[in-house]
Amino acid sequence: MLPMHLMVNRELSWLEFNKRCLSEALRQDVPLFERLKFAAIYFSNLDEFFMVRVGSLTDQSMIEPNKLDDKTGWNAAQQVEHMLDMIHSFEPMTEQAYQSLQEEFKQHGIDFIDFRKLSQMDEIISRKYFAEEVKPLLSPQIVDRHHPFPFLRNKEKYVFSCHITKNGGERFGIVPIGHLPDYFVIRFDGRTKVFFTSDMVEHNLYQLFLKQKIVEHATVRVTRNADIAIDEALLDYDMDFRGVMQELLKKRRRLYAVRLQLSSKAARIQKYLREHLELAQSGVFVQKIPLDFGFGFSLAGKTEIQNPDLFYPPRKPQVPDMYHQNIPMRQLAQQELLLAYPFHSCKPFLNMLYEAADDPEVVSIKISLYRLAGHSKVVSALCHAADRGKDVLCMLELRARFDEQSNIDYSAILEEAGCRVIYGLSDYKVHAKLCVITRKNAAGDISYTTQVGTGNYNENTSEQYTDLCFITNDSGVGRDAVNIFNHLSLGETTPETEALWAAPHCYRSRVLELLDREIDIQKNGGHGYIAIKINSFNDVGIMEKMVEASQAGVEIHLYVRGICCLRPGIKGYTETITVRALLGRYLEHSRIFVFGEGERQRIFLGSGDLLNRNTRRRVEIFAEPKSQAVREQLLHILAMTEADNCQSWLMQPDGTYQRVQRAEGEPCVNSQMELYDYFTIHANPVLPQQTPENQKIQQEKETVARTMEQLRAKEHKQETEKPSLFKRIWYALFGNKHEE
Repeated sequence: MLPMHLMVNRELSWLEFNKRCLSEALRQDVPLFERLKFAAIYFSNLDEFFMVRVGSLTDQSMIEPNKLDDKTGWNAAQQVEHMLDMIHSFEPMTEQAYQSLQEEFKQHGIDFIDFRKLSQMDEIISRKYFAEEVKPLLSPQIVDRHHPFPFLRNKEKYVFSCHITKNGGERFGIVPIGHLPDYFVIRFDGRTKVFFTSDMVEHNLYQLFLKQKIVEHATVRVTRNADIAIDEALLDYDMDFRGVMQELLKKRRRLYAVRLQLSSKAARIQKYLREHLELAQSGVFVQKIPLDFGFGFSLAGKTEIQNPDLFYPPRKPQVPDMYHQNIPMRQLAQQELLLAYPFHSCKPFLNMLYEAADDPEVVSIKISLYRLAGHSKVVSALCHAADRGKDVLCMLELRARFDEQSNIDYSAILEEAGCRVIYGLSDYKVHAKLCVITRKNAAGDISYTTQVGTGNYNENTSEQYTDLCFITNDSGVGRDAVNIFNHLSLGETTPETEALWAAPHCYRSRVLELLDREIDIQKNGGHGYIAIKINSFNDVGIMEKMVEASQAGVEIHLYVRGICCLRPGIKGYTETITVRALLGRYLEHSRIFVFGEGERQRIFLGSGDLLNRNTRRRVEIFAEPKSQAVREQLLHILAMTEADNCQSWLMQPDGTYQRVQRAEGEPCVNSQMELYDYFTIHANPVLPQQTPENQKIQQEKETVARTMEQLRAKEHKQETEKPSLFKRIWYALFGNKHEE
């Protein structure tokens, strides 16, 4: 067992990551609207942290009060106490960030209106707008024996007021504002004025409670626990898993409160709400800044600001040249392919699905889906394939947190289109990013094209996250992929694999084996080397092995975006380990594992981190590229991450992080921008050579495909013009955008 001084609490490590997000909002070299977005990311992350991590540990403190954290020895209640203390300590930094943003936006003609310092003109504008646009939409309520305390919805804002009655007693008023926009943008006299709805309602409360004496008022916002486990009582044979999830989503909306935010101290209101919500004082946050920074994601689109200096320079995902040559993906994949998002577009992968749908040799398409875009082109392609008569199997994970309802909706659409949909395993989430296309030619030969990814099949996040999409025709990889889907269809995990790593049985053990190999190399006079790029790391067993490797002298580079529970640089334990975190324009999300150097070097990419949930409680998939081109590209990503001196942070032995400082005169290396240039300009793969025989075969297949398409078109003319039920459902949910 590792000494506890070598480890950091998981939750506190995550809070350090979120603090780094907040730090970006204070950087003068980050464009102004991007800084505002980083502030919004910080608060959005914090909302989810309260709903999931604080909620989960609060549950644990009641159910298993004596269970101890394996890294710090704290019980759940102590962990929550440390977490809340740390969040409270960030408050001066959040205020500083908002004030600096407020001042700089003012210089660009955008005023965030402070109702404590209203100018005469802003007062006139506010009263007029409130009377004409806001007041008619409000429903103020008094809370008393005839008007019971209402349910406060998760993350919605309410304006509360305390009134003194004629006999000197107290009663409270409430104005729900969750149905209104968070802010209003008004252009006046050449300036853009941003009025926050909650501030406007608070300022004009007297117009809503004309006969009441208001002594306190505050905007309040409640965050509720959203960490729900699947109730075994619901898992009966009369209700399928989709029905179970729908019931759980209803239950989640009414879980207990874990945080109360107020816009002012308002002692009477605070005491009243704490009693009703049964919330400890440590869960109360009085903020001098907006309670919700969601406006940071949308404000740019409503201000009509044209100054390009306030935004990141445009960087459009590119389609590499080789994909413009009309060469089938199955032929390109003979040499292995790598798409690096967001530098590359996801169009080649989508084209691969459509190509498979129209290929007469394709028998089946099997894919695992975790999070999908709102108007998913991947789902459109799969439905198209099913419509073309292909056997389409979709492993759709309904427990993707906060995407449950979206996945429930998509499961109905896919089923109606003719796809087979399975929902995963009761004991394991299926987090793998895996797709396999099976072909059978006229001679009866079976072949596969397999895709293994580090990120979701989501066109939107593919332009925001750094992820990898690996495509290969390797027969061993294809056989493993089919075997994995067959096991999932039977409600089982895969015990053994030929070429892929597959958690929970064939991932952690393989990592430990390769760590042992590097230890042996180092002890026998060689140079042990390990480089791992992941998002999070808390598996104690793997940490123990890394400490053993470091003590042997193995060189270890960890690139961990978020949680890292192992302290580097501690004498006698982790001296040869460095931990670097990268935070920039795009969210780092790819996972790359490198073991060894030279001819013995092995490189893997895949879907899982080194969290306990990934190594033990999820189905994750990793592939090992064989082509020199793909391996060089993966190594270049790590080299650029190591060289970054613009967006990177180094973890210190005490668990804190320090931004990497450039030496005087040293050029700035922004790894994400360097990689954009590398993948869109320098790393265009060489086109494979087409032999005359291959060209003839391809022409014959294209002729067959055209004939099949003509027959389908003829049959389609004879069909009724009425859309299918599948199409009617799709149109109702998403409109006609899928046809673009």
